Amino acid sequence: MFGLTALELARIQFGFTISFHIIFPAITIGLASYLAVLEGLWLWKRDTVYRDLYHFWSKIFAVNFAMGVVSGLVMAYQFGTNWSYFSSFAGSVTGPLLAYEVLTAFFLEAGFLGVMLFGWNRVGPGLHFFSTIMVAVGTLISATWILASNSWMQTPQGFEIVNGVVIPVNWFEIIFNPSFPYRLAHMTVAAYLATALFVGASGAWHLLRGNDNRHVRTMMSMAMWMVLFAAPVQVLIGDLHGLNTLKHQPAKIAALEGHWENKPGEAVPLTLFGWPDMEQEKTLYAIKVPHLGNLILTHSWDGQFPGLKEYAREDRPNSTVVFWSFRVMVGLGMLMLLLGAWGLWLRWRKQLYQKRLFLRFATWMGPAGVIAILAGWYTTEIGRQPWIVYGVMRTKDAVSNHSVLAMSTTLVVFVVVYFIVFGIGTSYMLKLVGKGPETDEHDPGDGDQHGRPARPLSAAHEQIDMFAPTHSDRKG
Repeated sequence: MFGLTALELARIQFGFTISFHIIFPAITIGLASYLAVLEGLWLWKRDTVYRDLYHFWSKIFAVNFAMGVVSGLVMAYQFGTNWSYFSSFAGSVTGPLLAYEVLTAFFLEAGFLGVMLFGWNRVGPGLHFFSTIMVAVGTLISATWILASNSWMQTPQGFEIVNGVVIPVNWFEIIFNPSFPYRLAHMTVAAYLATALFVGASGAWHLLRGNDNRHVRTMMSMAMWMVLFAAPVQVLIGDLHGLNTLKHQPAKIAALEGHWENKPGEAVPLTLFGWPDMEQEKTLYAIKVPHLGNLILTHSWDGQFPGLKEYAREDRPNSTVVFWSFRVMVGLGMLMLLLGAWGLWLRWRKQLYQKRLFLRFATWMGPAGVIAILAGWYTTEIGRQPWIVYGVMRTKDAVSNHSVLAMSTTLVVFVVVYFIVFGIGTSYMLKLVGKGPETDEHDPGDGDQHGRPARPLSAAHEQIDMFAPTHSDRKG
């Protein structure tokens, strides 16, 4: 297929499926915490706006959660089907970590999700609030175990290799490996930012359509506060994460900076833009800022860090890809800082809900958080190559013995099915967003009134014509 090898097709397939999957857990993490905050404010202030917003966003949470579960099942199977040698080699570490996620996070979420989605009028307010908090905690625990496993693959420790198989010797070191705290914090804040941008974009869209009410203003205001505070925190975490990566994966840093070699006595510039050429071993059309590269990465005026030429060709990540994926992530992060600062300025001038240029900007920034997450994952995963377990096992030694035909066929099937299934699910979720919050006393969390068990998607039980315009569309 297009001259690609089975290994390359396996990597593309995994990258494609995880790109779909990571979007939904990220929004799930953010929405779960947002729902906990909304219900807490409702119990505290007894303002029906918070109750109505809880019901509105819980429907969207239910759809998003369902799509996250479905897309996650495929990821688990791929370890056994496409990466069987990796599973045989490192399964004694990655297997238990994923099992711990099921035994803690998944069971916690499963135990309280039904109460959260369908128990608003069936249990006391305290128990319902507790259930919402437990679901939010469950999403964070799930992220913890997943990132512990992935971070161990980035910075492995606490193991021995016996007869060609990884044997755990220190689980504390395995879980709390050097990159784990930074990557967990970075991903968690990214999830909150992505959700805040999603919520803010929906509020801005409704305001542009003339749907100006307390519900829309409240969710717009809360989203902009989150962006204002979370974006600078993310920049700080990113800086610390970069220092950690320079220490443990210097080749990745050299690749994402397009840095090939050091000149004696000369500080490393920051390459703003350019085209790293892996064959010519240089960055073409480079636009550089003197000293800024070493200031950011070594926090010194004349510091240096290894260039790509210090590594054998077969040990170099693809600088062309990670150079640009990293800049997409950073560029969107700068726009998030701008959005938060602009929102604060307009709030002070009492124009947050009226400035149409700002509202359009906030609307267009809606998918920015998700795109930044994808760009960040491409940077960290492609930047780890050619290793699947950094410095321990190469990716080419981890893939199963499948033919190019088999990998091509399954990849095409995945692409077709994913775009159909998740395209429909995403369209339905956006239709729910387009309806806007309801202000009546109807409880969307009642579920089936005949006592039958309800599924998560039942929380979003409205019958929506996928092709009919929303109320806001007609007003526009």
